[in-house]
Amino acid sequence: MVVGSLRQETELAIIGAGPGGYVAALRAADLGKEVTLIEAADRLGGVCLREGCIPSKALINMVELAGAAREASKAGLTFKELTIDHEVLRQWTASVVDGLTSGVADLLKKRGVEVIHGLARFDSPNSLAIEGADTSAIDFRNCIIATGSRINELPPAYDLPIWSSADALQLPEIPDRLLVVGGGYIGMELGLVYAGLGSKITMVEFFPRLLLGADPDLVDVVVKNCRKKFESIKVDSKVTAIEKTSAGYAATIEHDGKTETEEFDQILAAVGRKPNTDKIGLEHAGITTNDRGLIEVTAEGRTKVPHIFAIGDVTPGPALAHKASREAKVVAEVIADHPAAFDNRAIPAVVFTDPELAWAGLTEQEAKEQGREVKVGRFPLSALGRARTMGRTDGLVKIIADPESGLVLGVGMVGPHASELIAEGTLALEMGATLEDLMVTIHPHPTLSEAIMEATEVAAGTAVHIHGLQGA
Repeated sequence: MVVGSLRQETELAIIGAGPGGYVAALRAADLGKEVTLIEAADRLGGVCLREGCIPSKALINMVELAGAAREASKAGLTFKELTIDHEVLRQWTASVVDGLTSGVADLLKKRGVEVIHGLARFDSPNSLAIEGADTSAIDFRNCIIATGSRINELPPAYDLPIWSSADALQLPEIPDRLLVVGGGYIGMELGLVYAGLGSKITMVEFFPRLLLGADPDLVDVVVKNCRKKFESIKVDSKVTAIEKTSAGYAATIEHDGKTETEEFDQILAAVGRKPNTDKIGLEHAGITTNDRGLIEVTAEGRTKVPHIFAIGDVTPGPALAHKASREAKVVAEVIADHPAAFDNRAIPAVVFTDPELAWAGLTEQEAKEQGREVKVGRFPLSALGRARTMGRTDGLVKIIADPESGLVLGVGMVGPHASELIAEGTLALEMGATLEDLMVTIHPHPTLSEAIMEATEVAAGTAVHIHGLQGA
């Protein structure tokens, strides 16, 4: 690796050009700061853009479009010989990523942000050593750590050419039999992609249920649909051994007190991520991490070293791109001496399954665990006009509120376009809306958004379009 000898100074150094780092660079530059952005990868945008949420959603969209075309036969619309050209799909997905990464680079250039491609490590609380670039070191006044996270590695015993989520998104092949290890959002999304492309999917999840964190009544709708599309879903189970065979892989699975060995053409390990904090020299900056490898920060994003900030997946909280981007703007404003803090009441979570699953704020499950009394209103999409016109009645919307004040505490939903609809629920939580606020807000008809209003009316005990339901 070539190492430069040039040492330079900057007002603000940012390590990592993902949705946290590059957004912080743009906002800080707009506020008049001299910004140097250091990225280890060849392309900007972070793993979300390059090998995560963007390529996965591109694939999900095409698979769902094909599925919708097939389902349209129920309404009299038929397509003959509907096929998916995997090579064209692979190229199209790559073009989406290329266009967005180029766009990020163009934005940074227009804002005057200096971009250095190299590996950055702290060598003191005020400087970074850079490997692989003409610049060997950077002295900074402030620094933002936005190094993101990486895929969890399997134990050395499984040192086999099985897929990671990044591998699967490249569409190297469409295996006839695919084992998905892990029933979180990555496993569920990619399992549905490959099921839609023709693979027979077996899913193994260590915990008793899938998609931990979301309310079971919402998850159940997703799982019901997945059971139709997957060969098998095994919860409360684990893979105890994997062996390479001439035909593919032999995986030993422990399930229901029994151990069975099954043959698969490929295995996808979707077993989570871990923060990139262990190889950036934090000890030289005087910064420590907690037992999960995360950097504790204040509401302003400051670490224990006040002029060094941290955002995104390296900090506590959900590892979501939109959280990182919000934190990025806060930190950039703090560095520019503007009053700002990450004081958001809710961070929406979305799982792009079919149907989509989304929630924000307090879940019903969390309320029970806290022993907190809440009022819950549910409205099934089967009673919604727009859902019926779409032929998509599998799902519901739920509103969770304080029984005394009517303050909206949480919103959850499962159904088509839940990823878009959850923004209204998040806004309601941010503004401190009550059930009354949501009920009197006129929602256009016929739309899916009406389900939010209808669920609110159920919670308030004033439901019109459904009989016999009232807030729990």
